[in-house]
Amino acid sequence: MANRYFEFRDVSKSFGDNAVLKHVNFQVEQGETAVIMGRSGVGKSVSLKLLLGFLEPDAGQIVVAGKDVTGWDEDRFAEIRRRATMVFQSGALFDSLTVAENVAFPLISRGVKIDPDEIDRRVKELLEMLEVSQFADLLPADLSTGTKRSVAIARALADEPEAILYDEPTTMVDPLMAAHISDLIVRLKKTLHKTAIVVTHDTHLAKKIADRVIFLHQGEVGFFGTWPEFEKSSNPVLHNFLQEDQLIPALDATA
Repeated sequence: MANRYFEFRDVSKSFGDNAVLKHVNFQVEQGETAVIMGRSGVGKSVSLKLLLGFLEPDAGQIVVAGKDVTGWDEDRFAEIRRRATMVFQSGALFDSLTVAENVAFPLISRGVKIDPDEIDRRVKELLEMLEVSQFADLLPADLSTGTKRSVAIARALADEPEAILYDEPTTMVDPLMAAHISDLIVRLKKTLHKTAIVVTHDTHLAKKIADRVIFLHQGEVGFFGTWPEFEKSSNPVLHNFLQEDQLIPALDATA
């Protein structure tokens, strides 16, 4: 129990008459990478927004960094969002800042005085790690969707969070960039050992990174377990989901 970093306890969330999540339970251990899967509209991205307080649950409890954050206000969530940060599907970069300035922003805005040379060193290190150094002086408008996501990951890492939440990191990009982002997430998992939750419908990505799979179906957890267990499941819903995804090209030849 002490090592649980994220947890949903009987969480429900509706939008009008649409019950998106119904009494959902799952947990993610510290240092683990969990993948939330399911068809469109089943509450995958909603789950991430609930974890970081961008939405409030209608019922149930939410635990982040071992703390029950249910009902917390914006000020208290500000501290949580420094410890657990989110990479949005859009990238959510500042349009008026260059790539380097975007990555530096969390360091400058944290309210602690940091030597400018240290900021420059950290930004350079992150841009190299995410393989986007050549774009340092460009604005987001000059970047492809995939490159924006790589820069967004670099910015998320700048403040050295304990956990990262990725919202559909490989969607709406070409297969080569999807493979690149997938490899980056794998490398970050192996080198930084941060707790992560990745929302995706991409089974190729999930197979590469998941320690645990959370499959949402009709507002409930239809499966919670390891990837090998997911593949071997006799549940027809899971079986159909996997069969359909096999028609989509793998991220790379070894996936």
